[in-house]
Amino acid sequence: MHDTYALLVCVVLLALVFDFINGFHDTANAIATSVSTRVLSPKVAVAMAAGLNIAGAFAGTAVAKMVGSGLVEAASVTQITVISALLSAIIWDLITWYFGLPTSSSHAILSSLVGAAVATAGTGIIITKGVIKILLGLFLSPVVGLLLGFLLMHLLIRIFRRFSPALVTKIFNRSQIVSAAYMAFSHGNNDAQKTMGIITMALVSYYRLPDFHVPFWVIFCCATAMGLGTAFGGWRIIKTLGVRLVNLRPIHGFAAEASAATVIEVASRFGLPLSTTHIISSTIMGVGASKRLSAVRWGVGGNIVLAWVITLPACAILAWAICKVIVVLL
Repeated sequence: MHDTYALLVCVVLLALVFDFINGFHDTANAIATSVSTRVLSPKVAVAMAAGLNIAGAFAGTAVAKMVGSGLVEAASVTQITVISALLSAIIWDLITWYFGLPTSSSHAILSSLVGAAVATAGTGIIITKGVIKILLGLFLSPVVGLLLGFLLMHLLIRIFRRFSPALVTKIFNRSQIVSAAYMAFSHGNNDAQKTMGIITMALVSYYRLPDFHVPFWVIFCCATAMGLGTAFGGWRIIKTLGVRLVNLRPIHGFAAEASAATVIEVASRFGLPLSTTHIISSTIMGVGASKRLSAVRWGVGGNIVLAWVITLPACAILAWAICKVIVVLL
C-alpha cells in the first residue's frame, strides 16, 4: 500500500518543488557578491545565474550517485522515506528563507534523508562510510574555502598593488562577471544533482532496479526546476551574504566567487555533495579577513554558522517525526 505508483509520482513532484526552492533559496550563492559590488544589476545577475544553473546541472551525475546510493541502503528505502525527507527539507528551507538565514539546503536534505531512513528501518540502513565521507566534505570544505579565499585575495593584492584603484576596479568589474558565471555553473552542477539522486533513489526502490543510473528526464526536470527557482531569486539572503557579512569591492567579489566555485567544482568531480552556502559564505569571510579581521562582521558569520549546526539535528528529527506520522496516517 505504501509503495504505490501514486506515491512515486508524489516523490517526483515534491523533489522538483524542493529543487525549485533550493534554487530560490540559494540564488544568493551565485550572485550576491556581484549584486553587492554593483557589477551586475539584480535582474541581469538572476537571469545569468538561472541559465548557468541549468547548464551546470547537465555536467555530471557523480554527486547524484553518492546521495542516492552512498548514504543509506536504497533497497531498504520506501517512497514514504523519501517523501518524509523532502517535506522536512522543504519546510526547513522555507523557515530559514523567511528569516533570511543562508542555511544549507544540502545539510537539510541529507540529514532529513538519514532521519527518515532511520524511522523506516532503523540505524542499520545507514551506510557509515558514506555518511563519514559526506560529513567530512561538508565540514572541511568551508575551512578550505576560507583559506583559499584568503590566499587568493592576498595573491591578487600582490599582483595589482601598483595599479591605480580605478584601473583595478575596471579590470574586476569585468572579471567578476566571469567569476559569477563560474559560481552559478558550479552551483547547478553540485546542488541539482542532490535532487537527481533523491528521485533516482525512489525509482530504484519502486522498480527494484539492480543499478543506480540517473535517467536523462530526471536530469532535465531537476535542471529546469532549479533554474526556475533561481530566476525567482532569494533577495533576503542576498542581502545577508552580499551586504551584511562584509563590505565588498569587485576584486573581493571575484576572489570569493572564484575560490568558492573552484572548491565546488573539484568536489563535484569526486561525487561530494557540498553546501554551496557554506562555501561562498566562508570564502567571503576569508576575503574580508585578508583586509583585516575587523572587516568581517563575525557576529553575522556566527549566526550563519549556528544555523548550519542546528540544521543537521533539526532536519533529521523533523524528517523522523514526519515519517512516523505519515505511516500512522496511511
